[in-house]
Amino acid sequence: MNAALRKMIRQDCSRVLGQRPAAFQALEGGVLLITGGTGFMGTWLAEMIAYLNDHHQLGVRLLLLSDRASLFAQRAPQLASRKDIQLIERDVLNLVELPEQVTWIIHAAANPDSRNHATDPLATLRVATRGTDALLGAALRLPNLHKILHVSSGLIYGSQPVEIPAIAESFAGGLDCAAPSQAYAEGKRAAEALCAAYRTQFRLPIVTVRPFAFLGPYQLLDRPWAANAFICDALRGGPIRIQGDGQSVRSYMYPADMALWILTILARGAAGTAYNLGSPEGVTLMDLAERIVSLLPQPVKIVTRMLGLGAPRPNRLVPDISLARETLGLEIATDLDAAIRLALPWYRAVASQER
Repeated sequence: MNAALRKMIRQDCSRVLGQRPAAFQALEGGVLLITGGTGFMGTWLAEMIAYLNDHHQLGVRLLLLSDRASLFAQRAPQLASRKDIQLIERDVLNLVELPEQVTWIIHAAANPDSRNHATDPLATLRVATRGTDALLGAALRLPNLHKILHVSSGLIYGSQPVEIPAIAESFAGGLDCAAPSQAYAEGKRAAEALCAAYRTQFRLPIVTVRPFAFLGPYQLLDRPWAANAFICDALRGGPIRIQGDGQSVRSYMYPADMALWILTILARGAAGTAYNLGSPEGVTLMDLAERIVSLLPQPVKIVTRMLGLGAPRPNRLVPDISLARETLGLEIATDLDAAIRLALPWYRAVASQER
């Protein structure tokens, strides 16, 4: 990462934190373990903790557990070399014990790439169910554990009815359990059930977040998500290709906001509660593509592609974040246009390195 991008991420952390560092007082001096800790979410959490340690003397020691921890030094050398961050190369499926000094856990081990969900649904289910069971079983033996934050998914709600503008945590949707492509969502639902069972039977303090979609630095360019694909198409000169008629609705949270929300929910969220994690600003995919084009120096064409028989029905996936707003005082600091502006330099730099 070049110095300009590093400075930008630090500024992002400062901007979204504002006057909120006191919200993390409960974490002060603790040891935080993050499974899947070298992925997109874990890297942003590491950036936020590093900033809090450097500028607000939070004194958190961070343990990043991942089966690809060795790659982290290449992706984020400025974090991997820090004395307050330790890398642990281990598959969550093989967890038996955890360092006994751990006081907080964020369980984020998963592969959200939908291509893997369809091609290897068994592996997807194993990580969600066996991985969560292994982590919670090991957590039972920690002498000073304060809380576990389990990262679930907004996909557990199933299809959002078009008449509902945003999904609240109380929405009881359904999934087609016979569809291999639903393995990720079904695995996350089962993992939430495991968390509820451990909390009830063993009194483990577990809080859950249900992430929706994100847009910003540290996302890999090859992931099959609309925002990534649109930006990559645009940086290549276009056209931006939309699968369908562009009327499906999504929302995108900037990752600095994401990291702030997760740490706030870890520190102050109520055990046994699930919180939506995402932006309530719904946008059609066509509008998203047009907003990206509007921020580029050169015009880029947008094309739609209809696949299969007939036009696919537009769908919607937007969270209701009233619970986090009303109980934890959380707000979105970065709107969609700002998120795109902030993300573009990162994508340009990464695309240039890949070329």
